[in-house]
Amino acid sequence: MSEATTGIAGVLTGTVLSGRYRLEQKLGSGGMSTVYLARDETLERWVAAKVLHREISDQPDQIERFRREARAVAQVSHPNVVAVIDAGEDGGRPYIVFEYCDGETLKQRIDRMGKLPLDEAAAYAIEVGRGLQAAHARMLVHRDVKPQNVLIDSEGRAKVTDFGIARSLESDGLTKTGRVLGTTDYVSPEQAMGHEVDARSDIYSLGVLLYEMLTGELPFQAENLVGVAMKHVNEGMPDVQRERPEVSSALAAVIERSTLKKPEKRYPEMGAMLADLENALEVEVARAGRSTGEATTVLDSMPHRRRRILTSRRVSVAGILLVLAGTAAALLIAGLTGDDERRGGGGGGNEEPGTEIELQTAADFDPIGGDGEHPDDVRLAIDGNQTTSWTTETYDAGPEVSLSGKPGVGLVVEAAEPIQGETLTVGTSDGGWAAQIFAASAGPPEALEEWGEPVGAVSNAEAEELIELTVSEPAQYYLIWFTKLVSYDDGYRVEVEELTLSGEA
Repeated sequence: MSEATTGIAGVLTGTVLSGRYRLEQKLGSGGMSTVYLARDETLERWVAAKVLHREISDQPDQIERFRREARAVAQVSHPNVVAVIDAGEDGGRPYIVFEYCDGETLKQRIDRMGKLPLDEAAAYAIEVGRGLQAAHARMLVHRDVKPQNVLIDSEGRAKVTDFGIARSLESDGLTKTGRVLGTTDYVSPEQAMGHEVDARSDIYSLGVLLYEMLTGELPFQAENLVGVAMKHVNEGMPDVQRERPEVSSALAAVIERSTLKKPEKRYPEMGAMLADLENALEVEVARAGRSTGEATTVLDSMPHRRRRILTSRRVSVAGILLVLAGTAAALLIAGLTGDDERRGGGGGGNEEPGTEIELQTAADFDPIGGDGEHPDDVRLAIDGNQTTSWTTETYDAGPEVSLSGKPGVGLVVEAAEPIQGETLTVGTSDGGWAAQIFAASAGPPEALEEWGEPVGAVSNAEAEELIELTVSEPAQYYLIWFTKLVSYDDGYRVEVEELTLSGEA
């Protein structure tokens, strides 16, 4: 590396790292590092290079944190996470190379526009949540979720970046209890107090971010950072509907639940929050009559979800009447015109619902570790006898499986052939559990991230819960991934009496 690298960050412009990455322009700088627009001269493409500051490059703990960011993000492969391309060291100065997103940060977008369109704000929250969910599946908590760490690329897609202070739940790492890291404007109460954090801390920060997108303002302000942090600890979130009355009750309820002071009262995991966000987005689009936001790619990338009555949430009477009126109008039009498309083109009556599919095998799914989840009893979940049951292991830490050091536990069932799953009915001894449903055409996959995006989700389920699925292509394997368990006298578990899958072959 040339002598220019010994000076201030801006002097690095023009330097070539490791004979490959030419630093062309400074994009931004933080306490640990500076980010440059760089040219990959080997593959002839633009990249972003994060270079550790010279003044701290001789501090072992800072170097390890910097390197750990590269290792952590490299484990997360998701369209809504900025990808790590390379990492190395040049002249004693570590650097990380990321994909380059030609766009703006979400903070810049908020500053430029003020209040974002309602559907756009919900859509961005969904994409940020999906990126964080992928990190959580790798046992990685971001701990610094803020709009400055969300990039909006040229196609309108949100990508989470800057995992510099992320922490793995599988090890103590470099950040111990009692040390507060993160940006206080979005910090969770437990993080502000220096307590241990898990995925629910990111959920809190995402709720604050959603509030800012909807109102154009931060929820708490004070004379200094400590004052802001203490407001997160002691004061309730402002009512978003008071600041912006047109926000639907469904979307307001997501903010309310995600930002509750006690972690155990928030969403147990990101999948549950995403399910409510996707339903709230449908409400906003239905109320507007069309998509009003500019985030076209974000909206188009969201899978079509069921129009489901939102339980355990505040839903406005006007919103319900609107949906009912729209449904009645659609039925009237269909009756008058024949609606061949909805009837499959034959005009011979309504499309028949999916039929029950025979399930051939079942297997427990516990990829994070342990001795399995009663693998000898899994057949009891699909034997057609509701007096028998398969149960997860019994856990002591709490109802959220994440409290026990793993993101969830599950059960995989196999159909006789690939089918277009439409519903999964789960009969359990007691309600109150939460789960996500995944589908795969082959395998079954051995790691959770290999299953892709969820095709269904439920929170606070009934003892017998019918979960509607959005399966894009026929799948032979279906995974029910429990993230919240039911409380019993001896601990927490889910007792599954029977699973029934319906769909079309």
